[in-house]
Amino acid sequence: MTNRPELPPEISRRRTFAIISHPDAGKTTLTEKFLLYGGAIQMAGQVRAKGEARRTRSDFMKMEQDRGISVSASAMSFDFDGHRFNLVDTPGHSDFSEDTYRTLTAVDAAIMVIDGAKGVESQTRKLFEVCRLRDLPILTFCNKMDRESRDTFEIIDEIQENLAIDVAPASWPIGVGREFIGCYDMLHDRLELMDRADRNKVAESIAINGLDDPKLAESVPADLLAKLREEVEMARELLPAFDRQSFLEGHMTPIWFGSAINSFGVQELMKGISEYGPPPQPQNTADREVAPEEKPVAGFVFKVQANMDPKHRDRVAFVRMASGHFLRGMKLTHVRTKKPMAISNPVLFLAADRELADEAWAGDIIGIPNHGQLRIGDALTEGEALRFTGIPSFAPELLQSVRATDPMKAKHLEKALMQFAEEGAAKVFKPTIGSGFIVGVVGALQFEVLASRIELEYGIPVRFEGSQFTSARWVAGPKAKVDAFAESNKGHLAHDHDGDLVYLTRLQWDIDRVGRDHPDIKLTATKEMMV
Repeated sequence: MTNRPELPPEISRRRTFAIISHPDAGKTTLTEKFLLYGGAIQMAGQVRAKGEARRTRSDFMKMEQDRGISVSASAMSFDFDGHRFNLVDTPGHSDFSEDTYRTLTAVDAAIMVIDGAKGVESQTRKLFEVCRLRDLPILTFCNKMDRESRDTFEIIDEIQENLAIDVAPASWPIGVGREFIGCYDMLHDRLELMDRADRNKVAESIAINGLDDPKLAESVPADLLAKLREEVEMARELLPAFDRQSFLEGHMTPIWFGSAINSFGVQELMKGISEYGPPPQPQNTADREVAPEEKPVAGFVFKVQANMDPKHRDRVAFVRMASGHFLRGMKLTHVRTKKPMAISNPVLFLAADRELADEAWAGDIIGIPNHGQLRIGDALTEGEALRFTGIPSFAPELLQSVRATDPMKAKHLEKALMQFAEEGAAKVFKPTIGSGFIVGVVGALQFEVLASRIELEYGIPVRFEGSQFTSARWVAGPKAKVDAFAESNKGHLAHDHDGDLVYLTRLQWDIDRVGRDHPDIKLTATKEMMV
């Protein structure tokens, strides 16, 4: 990373990151506070609260607001501390993990939120693995310190053991649960005190000169102060000091402690991102690396969201800019179809509000409203035929057949399903024999979300029914062999919405049998979303 050229100032001030965590660790609350400090909203909504205050800004789907969970990743841009933050919020619920995996391909760093009482949970571990594959730098925020939580050393040990990464404390909590009064900032030698009375107020910080500063005793009760001095001394002996290079390579994570709901520790975390976080990084394509400082504009679609505005039936493709300086109205080549596209109304997202983007730089995330031309994995460039790699599509783990309760609406249902398939919300398979569709998802909750969205957005009540098949695999191999295989396995075959051949299986035995009888055929559980 050292021999890379200087980035233009507009690009080097970009910080594009995602927030990952187990459900309920407080990720959406943290996102809200980021927007509050970035000046994007005046009052942060909470996921669980009363009346109008409870509409969190980043959860815009009706179902998200009803259930208090995030089911689709949303992107937001705002300024803080001289930097431009592009924050992508991801669903923590494991049923929506595919959306999250794809989101992680579009960011340069991740913030991992951990619940102080629960520590590292299963979903955190899974998402962490994805960051690991991409060597993403990770900042950790240990949330909910104002509730009864575990011993600080215990939490750090658990992260180090479970995730095999060095942990460097950036702050150290003073007291725990009811006694939690704030943190000692180990990187800047400051005392940060929490104000419990006003949750939307920024915590005050007091500059001190080391832990022996007499000013400490004025703000911290004696017993907590003695414990703090002892713990910080131990931490400095036992734990590694923060090393930015090691962090950028993905080997070390700095950890901040705080309470997002009380707006505490959030600002220190944001300063950590602007100070230490990576600027936009080069993106991989099939032939070469695209560096952010290159002049020609290039970007790729990592997510498509249909019907963000139910009145307009629109679909917005989220595009991560990989290089160049994009200006509104530019004509870019849509690499898959080789056709030029004039991008006349790109949008920037500020939580649920959008504004027209007059310009965007490498590292930014913009939305391009379109009517189905753009799909996940598509590249937009100034003419070069780039194919961005590493955007995965996973084989679904649950399959059900779907029917419209009103047979007259079967045609409309097909259209609705195709839209969801292109959005990446579900896999839709059309069996070669028989009518109807089979829908595949990663988690059971997605069937509910789909049924509710098809009814709300298209006015078609649907019924999901059990299917005889349990999983799906993409078929690859020499054409003649694939044709022979297709001929003898008609009852098991279907096509996905891209027209690729899929083998539907009932048991692991089916997969083993194919391996035995058709050695030239390859069945895969993932497919690269490439053109």
